[in-house]
Amino acid sequence: MTEFNLASEIGEAEDPIALQELFFEKGWTDGLPVVPPTPERVFEFLEASGSQPSDIIATIPTRNRVITAEKVAINCVMAGCLPGYMLVVIAVLQAMAEPYYVFHASITSTGGAAPFIVVNGPMRHDLKMNSGVNVFGPGNRANATIGRAVRLILINVAGAQPSVLDKSTQGHPGKYSFCMAEAEEVSPWEPLHVELGFDADVSTVTVFAAESPHGIQNHESGKPEELLTCIACEMASMGGFSLGQSGLVLSPEHANIIAKSGWSKRQVKEFLFEHATQTAADLKRLGKFGQKGSRIDSLKLISSFKRPNEDLHLKRLAELGGELKPEDETTLVSRGVVPEDILLVVAGGAAGGHSAFIPSWSRGRASLFQTKPIGVCLDCKPQDSDDLQTIGDIRP
Repeated sequence: MTEFNLASEIGEAEDPIALQELFFEKGWTDGLPVVPPTPERVFEFLEASGSQPSDIIATIPTRNRVITAEKVAINCVMAGCLPGYMLVVIAVLQAMAEPYYVFHASITSTGGAAPFIVVNGPMRHDLKMNSGVNVFGPGNRANATIGRAVRLILINVAGAQPSVLDKSTQGHPGKYSFCMAEAEEVSPWEPLHVELGFDADVSTVTVFAAESPHGIQNHESGKPEELLTCIACEMASMGGFSLGQSGLVLSPEHANIIAKSGWSKRQVKEFLFEHATQTAADLKRLGKFGQKGSRIDSLKLISSFKRPNEDLHLKRLAELGGELKPEDETTLVSRGVVPEDILLVVAGGAAGGHSAFIPSWSRGRASLFQTKPIGVCLDCKPQDSDDLQTIGDIRP
């Protein structure tokens, strides 16, 4: 085994129960016991990922912090990962560090977002990830601990400790772990990463700052239009309505009902975008838009750069601002601003008419989903990190 020079302080403990209590006391866990990160175990993870301890995986400019490979390895061990999982966690952090994801705000907001992680490509099989029965539930080590490792890194390295920097009003269960693989073999359409332009033999992660999933159960529909209208109604639910993006995880049963009539993935997205609507009048009448001033100002606070479809977004916000007008009664407003705002994947058990709609974080359009290849680092290192500080001496 390769030995590395670690920046972190290394202690010794004889009593495993006392060690767990120390982790709880320091606030270094998500509320569950953790695996002690011994140097030997951390070395295994660094070696498996081909990383040096000081390699910079991601930066958080808002907080002037960097996330090094050493810190990723330590928290992967603590989460209960196997060494082979670390490359996936690295790719997730690289995706979250993209400006369009809005790293800092998404982990500190009252909105209580969790990184929703979708893994595509051959690595799903290498890591024995679950894309089938109980895909969002317990029982699979990779699904559970990859998402948990990301959460521990957010707490211990990014500083998003609950009630300290993480100000989620309620949060949701996905903040423990919200990671799945797409069921590419049973999907009637191309998998997500191929749709996004990657080769099928490349493994990827797609990350989405998300609220809790909404279940969609429908056991009677046999027609695509009927089933998709039901799904669109859930996507347009008033409580979760925004101009943000959407995650949609169709069960194999629902996906096949739609696809057997010849519907393409593109057609599904266009139909949902057209039908997941509310009237401008209801959005104003129920306090979603217009009554408390424009959301344009809050968008500009979050983003100092232009983002995809931002002109369309700002135009829509301007239309929705102000007092209720007669024409608002017949003006339909879609969730999102373009059909491509719908992230569509297939996963779940073969039997059952149960799908899930996953709304974007925030009342606006603050974060956009990001995709990164796993184990392929082309230009992923930050360019201006010399003046950033690690916090390796104070947290795991």
